[in-house]
Amino acid sequence: MDARRLSARHGFLWLLAGLALFRRNPPLTTVLTFGYLLMVIVVNLIPTIGPILLPLLLPALTVMLGNGCRAIERGKPVDGDTLMAGLGPQRTGMIRLGGLHLVGSTLLVLVASLFAAPLDLKDGMSPQEAEALLVDLGIVMLLASPLLMAFWFAPLLTAWNGVSAGKSLFFSFVASWRNWRAFAVYGLTLAVVGAVLPGLILIIAGLISQALLDILSIALRMVLIFVLAPVLMASVYLSYRDVFATPEPVAPAEPVDPPPALTDE
Repeated sequence: MDARRLSARHGFLWLLAGLALFRRNPPLTTVLTFGYLLMVIVVNLIPTIGPILLPLLLPALTVMLGNGCRAIERGKPVDGDTLMAGLGPQRTGMIRLGGLHLVGSTLLVLVASLFAAPLDLKDGMSPQEAEALLVDLGIVMLLASPLLMAFWFAPLLTAWNGVSAGKSLFFSFVASWRNWRAFAVYGLTLAVVGAVLPGLILIIAGLISQALLDILSIALRMVLIFVLAPVLMASVYLSYRDVFATPEPVAPAEPVDPPPALTDE
């Protein structure tokens, strides 16, 4: 698999393209996103086996979401067959990929637990405890980065390109590493749009009036849930399209007959 090396600005463009895809069909994009999130929540709430079953299903859920986004982009109807495309023929690879996801997630939890310090929140959180919590979160994010890089493109590579589970993880990690600048801009833009900018708006609103703060707090929460979440989900497909998908060949132009020669009568 040949992974393109994209410029850093593509990280910003993925979110813009995700917004454009969302605007093509907001209801359907929202339904796909909330269907994905609902499945994640429901499976995770199953007693005992839920946390084990969820990593096994996440690759397949990612493919279904990608199938829906691809159909919306191409203007095709989204039905059951469309959402399941690639899962049947590549079911063995998807099962193996889910198993590897379970192993990786389990190792991540075990390793992260070694660094996590116990917190006693009965009397609130002291500045030292808050600092320790931020350090722990930073360590967890650092440990989770290789796993996230390996599984970012892997489900779509297996389902759409027929790549084996192990190779798809390798290709996904290499592609993510080659495009680390784009992903850095992607994460920075997401942090600004999803946290920094709403926070500044709420701070300014709070300085003006409490009523305005309450209204904007609800409005921003709705925007983050019903707009930013679908845009974020769509950007996963769009990043795969830009890094791996081969552009469709352009049909050659039909030959044009030369104009008749002018002759003197």
